[in-house]
Amino acid sequence: MCELLGMSANVPTDITFSLSGLISRGGQTGPHKDGWGITFYEGLGCRTFKDPQPSFVSPVARFVQEYPIKSESIVAHIRQANRGDVSLVNTHPFTRELWGRNWTYAHNGQLKGFRSLKTGHYRPIGETDSEWAFCWILHQLNQKYPRKPTNWKAVFRFIGTLAQQLREKGVFNMLLSDGQYLMAFSSTKLHWITRRAPFGKAKLLDQDIEIDFQQCTTPSDIVSVIATAPLTGNETWQKIEPGEFVLFHRGQRIL
Repeated sequence: MCELLGMSANVPTDITFSLSGLISRGGQTGPHKDGWGITFYEGLGCRTFKDPQPSFVSPVARFVQEYPIKSESIVAHIRQANRGDVSLVNTHPFTRELWGRNWTYAHNGQLKGFRSLKTGHYRPIGETDSEWAFCWILHQLNQKYPRKPTNWKAVFRFIGTLAQQLREKGVFNMLLSDGQYLMAFSSTKLHWITRRAPFGKAKLLDQDIEIDFQQCTTPSDIVSVIATAPLTGNETWQKIEPGEFVLFHRGQRIL
């Protein structure tokens, strides 16, 4: 299975600490050696870095770690391939335009019968069931909301019903963001944590790295991190129960 990592914050924040834990699992402390990728949002724009190499040895991953990009919404993924070649085109996350926004998606799991899903004009480029499911979600949204919606909580509740339908086809753990909101749907395993004042220290499980968040934050900062499995051992992570989703906006859990 792949692993997911997401972040939602109320101020531009770097994810170097958490990313170090994820990157270690991509070929060093974990079996997820079939590529990795990350998308950072900056306003309406986003920049994505991908590499089909294991993240632990990837020069692109090393570059991203050494160039801490600050963002309010981040989606990252390390891949353990089960459908589709190990290649750049099959590497998550995937991004498409809808309602004038860049939507970014990453999936952990495997789906059966996914080719029966109608994707409209959202065509998969690669071979994965993951990208096909993403195109189907966007097509369903476009069909239900021909014009840009205003009730975003209702939009994500609808996406939750779509995720439930995909869960009936197999394992469907998902991160989805439009740059303002970040949604995490759990089919089997996803965890989250919100950090806010008073900030403390955190230590990674996969590397001997510790950080004192009080030294790099302000009292008003709110940062939520979502991961397949907890990244730190001295903090309390919340589990998203199977079949449920959590929605974040500017670091706050709102659904």
